[in-house]
Parts: sequence; structure tokens; C-alpha cells
Amino acid sequence: MALDGDRPRQSRRTALALQAGRWAGALSRASGVGAGVTIGGRVALALAPGALAELARGRVACVVSGTNGKTTTTRLIAAALAATGLAVVSNTTGANLASGLVSALSGGSSADPLARAVLEIDEAVLPRVAAALDPSLIVLTNLSRDQLDRYGEVGTVAGRWRTMLAARPGQRVVANLRDPFVVWAAQPAQPVWVDTAMTWREDATVCPACGALLEWRDGWFGSACGFEQPAPDAVLRDGVLTVGGERVELSLALPGRWNQANAAMALVAARELGVDPTQGAAAIAGVGEVAGRQATWRLPDGRQARLLLAKNPAGWTEVLSYLAGTGSGVVIALNCRIADGRDPSWLWDVPFELLSGRMVAASGERALDLAVRLRYAGVEFTLDADPLAAAGQVGGDRVDIVATYTAFVGLLRRLGHRQAVV
Repeated sequence: MALDGDRPRQSRRTALALQAGRWAGALSRASGVGAGVTIGGRVALALAPGALAELARGRVACVVSGTNGKTTTTRLIAAALAATGLAVVSNTTGANLASGLVSALSGGSSADPLARAVLEIDEAVLPRVAAALDPSLIVLTNLSRDQLDRYGEVGTVAGRWRTMLAARPGQRVVANLRDPFVVWAAQPAQPVWVDTAMTWREDATVCPACGALLEWRDGWFGSACGFEQPAPDAVLRDGVLTVGGERVELSLALPGRWNQANAAMALVAARELGVDPTQGAAAIAGVGEVAGRQATWRLPDGRQARLLLAKNPAGWTEVLSYLAGTGSGVVIALNCRIADGRDPSWLWDVPFELLSGRMVAASGERALDLAVRLRYAGVEFTLDADPLAAAGQVGGDRVDIVATYTAFVGLLRRLGHRQAVV
């Protein structure tokens, strides 16, 4: 495992590759193409394939992976660590492939050999990247269907995680015990189990160990083969996290029960890294926006608008359940580019019926696909491909724009939040 101490000097090849990457990133920013994060890392890795392992050598690293909540959980862990006075480096733009990690570790406070690295990693590349980073701690949030045309089924990703952990004896892990696929994947590591109280189960019909139907009851799952939900080491209930015999109240600026779950995972991870949970909770309470998530602005009519990200049925279900209890106007912006997943059939697994009784705006490049789904859900809607224009067409005391990834990034660019990753 990585330990504190002086980091080895970079090889000449890596140093030159990183400089070339910085030039490429600067050119990307100057030309207005994007933030230069991904392109800079790609150039560096093309010239020095071992750059990531070299940059990570000698550094304490915590990595976060899963389908939903990676960016927010990573941000909250970083905030909790920073509150103790530690220097922290993180991929704050959400660039979570190897190229983005190289960019994060090669600039800013990463020059400090004692700076902790807190990094989110795409679930599909975690095994390969973990081998290069050799992290001190791995945090596994959840697994659900997402971009099946790129990643395959959930069980495929879980199997790769399990193989990775079986090959890393002694690896410290924090894992969400409410997700059967995460439990199965994390078993070889004997992790710290967190009961996040999340209830999504549509992607876990069968036991990942034997293939039999899973039995679900009262927040517990199990299978005839003996595979079952483990006993928790930390429990989240009604906004209170109990860990190590200590009760910590979560007071978050971030909305929804999904962010309560993200916060619980983050605080347990931070505790494993030496942060007192009460101190960590105070630090994360001030986090109000994460890489553009929950970004707010004023509409021309004076109302406040807020931007939310949702990428897959599990994430959409959580966001819509939250919005069902609000009086806001709702704009849904749907794109289906490569980064979103080309196939929009997942729309039929999202309970848009929760928005019945209010006017919704269907927007984005695939607004017509969305309109069909809303019609069958019995939801009244207006149609405008431009999400910002659509925001003026819905009622409510405020407006929530819920967008898929590329629609989300496009809106951030238009609003002046330079969070785009190119």
C-alpha cells in the first residue's frame, strides 16, 4: 500500500509527457473546446503509459467507484479530509478515466508529497486503474444498469470487481451493504459495511453467487445458497449515521435521500482515513454544489432554477421521488449521445408517473422520445428542445432542470460553469 513520505523523482519521459499534456490542455482551453482535463491526460499517457503509476507512487490514495454518487461522495470525502488541515488532490471535474486521473495527480496540490489523493473512478475501469494507483482505501457505492451498450450487464462489472479484490489481499474497502452486487464483489476484502438505507433493487433479481432468485424482506436480502446481506458496521437512519458507537447527525445542503447515502459512505471512508465523524460531518455540511450538481441561477422571470443530474433508472427514480414532494416546475433534458448511452429504452423503467398532476417540459435532443414516455405516464407536458427556454414554460415557485450527462454538461457551459470535461 502507498505510504506517506518523499515521492520518487519523475522519470524524464514522464516529466516531458506531462508537460506535453499541459500544453495540450492549455490549447483546448484557449480554443474554447473544453477544460483540457481529458485531452491533457490522454497526451501524457500516449507518451508515457506508466505515468499514472509513477504519479501515484508514495501517495495515500482513496478511490470511489460505482454507478451513481461517485462525484458527490468523492467531493465529500475530500471536504472531510481538508477540514483536518490535510492537503487533498482530487479529480474535481469528474474526469474519472485514467486520463483524468493523470491530470489530477500532475497539477496543483499534487506537488505536495503528503497530499492525499481522493479520486472517483469509472466502474468499468476500476480494476485496471486500481492496479496502477495501489489505493489505501476503495469505496464501492452501488451498481445498477447504466449505458448497457458500453458497459454490459451489472453482473459483469461486479465480477470484475470481485476478481480485482480477490487478487488484492489486505485491501481496505468501504462498501454499501444494501446492494447485492456490491456485497458479492466486496466479499473477498471483508470490508467495512455501510447500511445506506437505499431501496433500489430492480437490478438485483437473482443471486450473484448462485443465480437463484433473491429473497427480499424488510430491507434484507438473501439466497438459498447462503449468500445474504451482511451485518452492518455503520447504519444510516433518518439522517443520523451510527458508526463505532457514535451517532452523527447529517445536516446537508445537498438535497434528497441519495445524498444522505453519499454522505454516509463519505463519512465512513473519512473515518477509515483518520477523520473524526463529527468533524467530518461539520465539513460536508457546507458543500452545496458538486461539479455543477445543484448549480442555481435566476431565470428572467425572477424564479430560481436548479440543475440536477440523472443518468440511469436508479438515479432517475431517486430524483423523481424527491421532486414529487416539491412544488417546483420540472424540465427534463434528454440526450442520447455516447456518454449518455445511445439507447433510450431505459425511459420505460423510470417512474415518470410520480410527476402526474403538474406541467413538465420535455427537452433535449431526444425530447420526442421523452414526450412519448410522458404521454403514457399520464403527465402533462410542453415541448421545447432548449432546456433554458423550456424553464420559462413551466409553473412552480422554482424550476428544477433534470438532465442526462451531455445535456447537463452543455447547460453548465452555457451557464458559465467551466466544468465540461473534453
